Amino acid sequence: MLIHLPIIILTSLHPTAIADAVPKFDIARECQAEGGTKDIKKRCADDEAQARNQLQTEWVQFSPSSKTLCGEETGMDGTPSYVEFLTCLEMERDVRIEREAKTSK
Repeated sequence: MLIHLPIIILTSLHPTAIADAVPKFDIARECQAEGGTKDIKKRCADDEAQARNQLQTEWVQFSPSSKTLCGEETGMDGTPSYVEFLTCLEMERDVRIEREAKTSK
């Protein structure tokens, strides 16, 4: 009878997005792949860090499907970028908001 206890406990828990956090990208690798002078790489790293910080504060407002879609698109070339990821998420959010506004009229 106790063998079923873990199953009962797991099925009674509310689903929680445990892994629903801003992904970790390698900023140095991304900026190295971009190429350019030391100043350009520094600007790239600054932009990436700023986008990562913005993602951390706004993360909950983006839908899970947008996070998945944008994560896949951003990582296609093997060097994911916070700037690209944030831009994709913002565009997805804006399209969703516009659709909702049109359907509520």
